[in-house]
Amino acid sequence: MEIRRATTVDELLGAQHLYDGPARPEWAARFLAAPGHLMLIAHVDGVAAGMVSGVEMLHPDKGSEMCLYELSVDEPYRRRGIGRALAAVARERGCYGMWVGVDTDNDPALATYRSAGAGDDEEFAMLTWGFGDEAG
Repeated sequence: MEIRRATTVDELLGAQHLYDGPARPEWAARFLAAPGHLMLIAHVDGVAAGMVSGVEMLHPDKGSEMCLYELSVDEPYRRRGIGRALAAVARERGCYGMWVGVDTDNDPALATYRSAGAGDDEEFAMLTWGFGDEAG
């Protein structure tokens, strides 16, 4: 298995079976062009077997931190370090930390992140705004 940063629209589209829905080429291009957005894709025999995406966020009084945006790995390739690879990239980029939002009843995700060294910051509320049927 090889884990590497996606740098082309074709790579992002080739991993769309790992996403919640189909990828759109124009959104994939915007993703690649956006500073601080990155996706690592794990390839097995040339096929995407897992992905982790992150967004590096910068604040004037904190520096930069990484948000683990999404992790998805085909069942046979789980627990092989795909998610941990994002933490290594965050360290390389000088981030002071990394965080992820997880539903409190999502036991598999909680176990995954805890096994990779994440700690609980206690419960919090996540509030969202919806701006239509499609993001963009």
